[in-house]
Order: sequence, then C-alpha cells, then structure tokens
Amino acid sequence: MATLTYVYADSTAVVGPLATYAEPHSYDLCEQHAANLTAPRGWEVVRLEIDGAALTPNSDDLEALANAVREAARPAAMPPPAPSAGGTGRRGHLRVLRNDG
Repeated sequence: MATLTYVYADSTAVVGPLATYAEPHSYDLCEQHAANLTAPRGWEVVRLEIDGAALTPNSDDLEALANAVREAARPAAMPPPAPSAGGTGRRGHLRVLRNDG
C-alpha cells in the first residue's frame, strides 16, 4: 500500500508510505497501482522508499484501534427530559401521556 499525493504548485506526484491521516489531493493505492503510476505530461513522479516493516501493525496501532472502537460504541449521554405542563413528557419523537383516570 502507498499514498499518492499531488503537489500542484510543483507539478509533482509523490508516491510514498501509506499516510496516517487524510489530506487533500492524497489517495491510497494498492501495490500494483503504486508501482505502475504515471503522471500527466510535464509532471514529475517522485517515489519515496516504503519500509515494509512499517506496514505491519504494532501494539500501539492495535491499542489505538481498540480505543477508537470503544469510544465509538459508548452511548452518548442524553440530558434528562424537561418537565412539561399537562402531565406529558417528550422524548425524541415519542410522547408519554399519563393516565389519571
């Protein structure tokens, strides 16, 4: 895997290690497409060496992924419903009516 980044000001396409965050004008490529990439006429392609050992996840990567999954699965805290007149309460799109009789 590699990341392709276009530098329009320099008319350069840079193919390098997989990026850790998204940037404008950057695209992730598989090995085959990274190796066969050509640039438009007048542009230069710069290929940065990709360290194969860096592609394997380490314990920090796995822990960060687990923490992100835990955070996404945590339910959002909902404020208590405001009391309303007439014995009704509203929660989302549902309404609770009291049976006083």
